[in-house]
Amino acid sequence: MSSTSFKPFIPPEKNLKEFTLRALVIGLFLAVLLGAANAYLGLKAGMTIAATYPAAVLGMALLRMFRDHNILEENIIRTVGSIGESVAAGAIFTLPAFTIAAVWSDEFFSSFEGYIRCSVIMLVGGVIGIMFVTLLRRVMVEDHELPFPESVAASEIHKAGRSGTTGAKYLFYAMGIGGIIQFIKEFKIFAETWEYFTRFSTKIIPGTALTGEASSTAYAGVSTGGGFLLKTPSLSPAFLGVGYIIGPRLAALNFAGGVLAWGLFVPLIMLHLAPQFQPLIGQQVEIAGKLTEFTWTHAANSIFANIVKPIAIGGMLMAAIYTLYKMRASLFGGIKRSVEDVRKAATAEQTTLRTDRDINIRTVFLSLAGLAGVTFIVYWWFMDFTGDNLLPALVAAMVMMIAGFFFAAVSGYLVGLIGSSNNPISGLTLTTLVVAALLMVMLGVSRDQGGVAVVLAVAGLICVSAAVAGEMLQDLKVGYILGGTPWRMQVGDLIGVFVSALVLWFPLIILNEGDLIKAKAEGYIGGFGGDVLAAPQAGLMAKLSAGIVGGDMVWPLIIVGIIMSIGFILLNVRSPMLVCVGMYLSFGTVAAIFVGGLIRGIIDMFIARRQFNDNQKSRIDNRGTLLASGLIAGEALMGLLFAGLAFFEVDYIKAVWGDAAPDSPYLYLLSVAVFFGLGYLLVKLPLDNAGDPDEPAVQVNV
Repeated sequence: MSSTSFKPFIPPEKNLKEFTLRALVIGLFLAVLLGAANAYLGLKAGMTIAATYPAAVLGMALLRMFRDHNILEENIIRTVGSIGESVAAGAIFTLPAFTIAAVWSDEFFSSFEGYIRCSVIMLVGGVIGIMFVTLLRRVMVEDHELPFPESVAASEIHKAGRSGTTGAKYLFYAMGIGGIIQFIKEFKIFAETWEYFTRFSTKIIPGTALTGEASSTAYAGVSTGGGFLLKTPSLSPAFLGVGYIIGPRLAALNFAGGVLAWGLFVPLIMLHLAPQFQPLIGQQVEIAGKLTEFTWTHAANSIFANIVKPIAIGGMLMAAIYTLYKMRASLFGGIKRSVEDVRKAATAEQTTLRTDRDINIRTVFLSLAGLAGVTFIVYWWFMDFTGDNLLPALVAAMVMMIAGFFFAAVSGYLVGLIGSSNNPISGLTLTTLVVAALLMVMLGVSRDQGGVAVVLAVAGLICVSAAVAGEMLQDLKVGYILGGTPWRMQVGDLIGVFVSALVLWFPLIILNEGDLIKAKAEGYIGGFGGDVLAAPQAGLMAKLSAGIVGGDMVWPLIIVGIIMSIGFILLNVRSPMLVCVGMYLSFGTVAAIFVGGLIRGIIDMFIARRQFNDNQKSRIDNRGTLLASGLIAGEALMGLLFAGLAFFEVDYIKAVWGDAAPDSPYLYLLSVAVFFGLGYLLVKLPLDNAGDPDEPAVQVNV
């Protein structure tokens, strides 16, 4: 779409109310709301949802409570409201790594200093991302070769909203349903999951016995045992929503990882380790800080956490490298053009058109110079301001600013090609993390000198910066189509990043501390990287940084995962990363996501059978996406509420049930009924919205 022929929805010469107080307040509210929901989802499922569409729909619905609203106010609300999701994505992919790698204790993470350090990473990374995007905006958003699919879809949602068709009621309905199910589940009326261990018979594997002349060479053979730990999908509206959004093929790939982990690796390893676990069965051992009778279920979970997860991490590492390799043409093209864009931006004269005015270029360059100094101070701070670490902190700051600029450009370029939902932020971050870790080793910085801490800090700033840059360019493209004013959107995002950085630590700490308290009471591994808050990307960052700098890596397990991922690549598996993430997550999580994908597959089957045209398909996708997003947001917000109750040590279970809370395996039958009910709604309501074949539709691509 060339700048000479393109005409925005609102002409440049027309001045409407845009950056209003009510638009800013609603946008900030949505930034915190959607950021917290994505933090919950990302920590549990390793995925986030694009906040552009929910922010657009919710913003339009809330703005209609006021008089004289217009589409440019809606644009500001969506811009500010969606930035919280990108800050949250950058945060959850990296900040939990500090505790997983044991750089910080859980107590330190929840302290005031932990809050300051986390907020500084989110704030500095976010502002750097905005400043870099300001340099790149003009050329990127006006490039007719970049389709910006999600930006075009979001702009069509705003245009459709002018005629009164926002679909907000379905988003709110689904939020209510998701919240109610989570509420009932927290009170143990619905069972979240069901599991049962079935034993293998104990045998000696034929042919493994060895004998010789000396009695010392006699070997009775490989003794076996163990069994299968059978598990069901977790009752989770959020996971169903994720599966619905990503579709049956990607959900199946994710589920394949769970099948490999729990159907192959865990039982195979347990088959050989069972004789070592046998003496512990029935004994009192300490698990998650609590004396518990050791069972075969505990043995299976231990193998999964300590052996299978590192294999999955090796697979994720190779998959990330392969993803970047596949995108090498786009990556190099983005880097090359980013240099050209800066030169053009530096020499461009300030236009008088409202729709083409950015934050002043001198302000941007001065801000970046100041942020470079702040970044150096932050890294030195993370290394305790010792004299020996002055040079490493300076090197880390240089790496961050150079890589940050290139990856902000690349992130924006990839969003222009494939949308923010498919932006490989973790892969870009991983590249910088490995480079920073190797540099720390070359400079002789050990773990005790803060090497792991500064590597994770570099990763944190890069991840937030790239995530914010991609999301902001997507929103600026929507503004370009609608006729928004760029500098107002940029200022709005600066305020959104500032507020998000100050607030989003709270849902992180509430989720972590609340889960630790519940884990201690119920006997599972809690906190970041545990059974519930798996945080796979952060786990990957933690393992790699600690392994390279601190020497803690069990490399054979990582290498096995790398070779496994190479096998996936040779088999032309569509997304090796998704398979490996499925191996890392709990089986209940990936199975529930798979159920959501199957529900979407049923809809696709009905669409094909009834021969709906593209307009009808778009309407079905639109309503289905809103329903799935609502389920995710509803569970996430209710989950945060109950995590807060656990954080403040409110024993709501005992208050309702006393010492006799429901604990029957048959309760999962009620959960199965809920699955069918949600599936019915997710199929019926979108299909009912197919409408007339000739009626125009809003296209939403997620």
